[in-house]
Amino acid sequence: MTVERRNQAVRAAVEQGLLAGEQPVTALLDVAGIRESAAALRAAFAAVTDAPVLHAFAVKATPLVPVLALLNTEGIGVEVASPGELALARAAGVRPEHTVLDSPAKTPAELREALALGIAVNADNPQELARIDALAAAGTASPIGVRVNPQIGAGAIGALSTATATSKFGFALRDEGARESVVRMFLERPWLTRLHTHSGSQGIPLARMAEGVAAVYALAEEINAAAGRQQIETVDIGGGLPVNFASEETTPTFEEYARLLKREVPGLLDGRYGLVTEFGRSLLAKHGTVLARVEYAKVSGSRPIAVTHAGVQVATRTVYDPVSWPLRIAAYDAKGRPKTGAETVQDIAGPACFAGDLLAEGRSLPLLEQGDVVAALDTGAYYFTAHYGYNSLPRPAVHGFAVSADTVDFSLVRAAQSAEEIVAEAGGDRAGALLG
Repeated sequence: MTVERRNQAVRAAVEQGLLAGEQPVTALLDVAGIRESAAALRAAFAAVTDAPVLHAFAVKATPLVPVLALLNTEGIGVEVASPGELALARAAGVRPEHTVLDSPAKTPAELREALALGIAVNADNPQELARIDALAAAGTASPIGVRVNPQIGAGAIGALSTATATSKFGFALRDEGARESVVRMFLERPWLTRLHTHSGSQGIPLARMAEGVAAVYALAEEINAAAGRQQIETVDIGGGLPVNFASEETTPTFEEYARLLKREVPGLLDGRYGLVTEFGRSLLAKHGTVLARVEYAKVSGSRPIAVTHAGVQVATRTVYDPVSWPLRIAAYDAKGRPKTGAETVQDIAGPACFAGDLLAEGRSLPLLEQGDVVAALDTGAYYFTAHYGYNSLPRPAVHGFAVSADTVDFSLVRAAQSAEEIVAEAGGDRAGALLG
């Protein structure tokens, strides 16, 4: 999202009442920015391979039906990891052949549905593969593969490192006898035609991501050689391109990553293998913004504190792990114009009833006052769509926006959650259930 587009959108959001009355927090999505990211992803891989590539958006990053529908029009499919995510994708009109099911805990019912629909499935472990053996015997159009863990090590954020020695994901490749077992597993099942890995995520450097892809490519070559034919037709390289949360710059880029793969794993991109990617955060993060009114401005221990309605419910990772997930904050005045004035060290607090509910601590910004607006930037993925219901705080409204000259048009993507909906989710129609 460009600064100019964001500033126009913030001012228009204030002027058009998106932060008025009982809506002190709202989220914005830049439609043009999302389209630009999708185009950049397609172009990056088209430049390095002539083989077919399915770019499957990781639904968990931004599970909103209108977002999935928008990406679908841009030629981006979906990667789903639960029945709920699959339902969202189907509601968005994504075709089965553009859908990939990944999950470490698929039930028989999930597998049965996916195989009936013709959705690609990546098996996570031997027990799941045994279930697929039984279900696939009746016939299926689904491409079926296996997820492997190249065990290349962790990145800067341990909780997001999926290729460690003891990761819960996939078939471990470096355990004793594991590689031979995986090769034999494929030779015994000629209908297994895919390999999948996901070695990247926030905090993983590009070189390590490429190392994981290279390990899976080498395994594909080994399986094909052992089979005496090209049994592995498609390699799913996952996603995990990290996002720069420190500035406006988009770095690393899809182009940089694709070029690195071309240099480090040229055989994967020589046209013999189809590809699947599963990017999420890198497609959406830069195009989302959370806006919140400053309800109160106070001072404690000589530290100014702006108390807002955006906190742990929309920025859970930042509140609980601010070192790994720092957010940039932009300050606007009560009319939605960029705030000016001497920078002052201050805290930006959320509404939840615990002391650590802070969007930012000790941040230098123009001094915020009651009625001003704060913007939490780069929040288009894993933030306002990954709602945390602490204090029964409602999910905020989400609006897409498009800028044309001096006009900003908003479209409601998701309505704000009402108090009635919160009560209903909390068993409001069963008030007497425990009264005996």
